[in-house]
Amino acid sequence: MLSKSFNVFLPILVFAGLGFSGDSSGFPVPTGIKNMLFYVQRSLNKNTIIYQLNTNENEEVNVEEPIKMYWINYAGKSDKEMLNYIQRKYAYGLSVKMTDSEKKTFCFNFVSYKSQSLYLIKSPIDKKYHTLSYFNNRLIDINRIYIHIEGGTFWYPKVKYIEVFGKDIHKNEEIVEKIIP
Repeated sequence: MLSKSFNVFLPILVFAGLGFSGDSSGFPVPTGIKNMLFYVQRSLNKNTIIYQLNTNENEEVNVEEPIKMYWINYAGKSDKEMLNYIQRKYAYGLSVKMTDSEKKTFCFNFVSYKSQSLYLIKSPIDKKYHTLSYFNNRLIDINRIYIHIEGGTFWYPKVKYIEVFGKDIHKNEEIVEKIIP
């Protein structure tokens, strides 16, 4: 569960102009995607996994499945493709649970990296949902994640490092956190 001290910081969640103007590694930057929370890219190719807020026709979050995910096949024709069973259950899928039914907040983890909790929280400032997590005692609003893979096998890729890009909401500055699994 998110630390109770987090409530102290809710009023400062300004969240203006999230995102980056470019990608230093030359990967495509997804644009024009309504309710995109964050995206994941890997060193294997330029295909991108989009994590998007799942809403109903009234723009309310779907509490049964708050986040939908899909590929954008940039290596092909930029088609949108659903994650397959193996990708959802063993790699890029999410394990999500509601933490506050009144505020409709959620805690989630990647199925392949359970040690890092992320939180889906609606900002009281812009009334939009954001993905937040703590890294090195800093609360980060996550924009994108990059996974650098070198070798390994289909079931056990060798992840050299993971970079999490976002905004430190206390200092209102862009940040990159590097994780060595």
